[in-house]
Amino acid sequence: MQQLVEFIGNHPYLATLWVVLAIFLIYSYIETIISPLKYVSTLEATQLINKEEAVILDIRNAGDFKKGHILGARQIGQEAVSKADFSKLENEKNKPIIVVCAMGVSAKRTAMQLLKAGFAKASVLKGGMNTWQGEGLPIKK
Repeated sequence: MQQLVEFIGNHPYLATLWVVLAIFLIYSYIETIISPLKYVSTLEATQLINKEEAVILDIRNAGDFKKGHILGARQIGQEAVSKADFSKLENEKNKPIIVVCAMGVSAKRTAMQLLKAGFAKASVLKGGMNTWQGEGLPIKK
């Protein structure tokens, strides 16, 4: 314990940085637990697709979508995403919707918009298309 106090006294910036990083780590862990948004793995996504007829919503640009996308995925333009215009999905409100982007980061915002629009089963594919392709799962070009 005395060594810890001595380290903090000798390196206040490093100690402060460590505390800040620990707080961010704890915050991100708690946020994922209490958030209504769920992240699904590729295995969970394939199960949702096969058993519950989940809708795959690909938010990447049209060029990336044409290079390869998940079978049966629907591409939605950035304009519709920015306006939260999900009118094309109104008939799918009761089905699970899995939002896919390149790496699983930008899909979070869209999935949160879907939840606010009344799509109760919106989720994000962990790692996005990079993980899907990395695991050798089928894509359509």
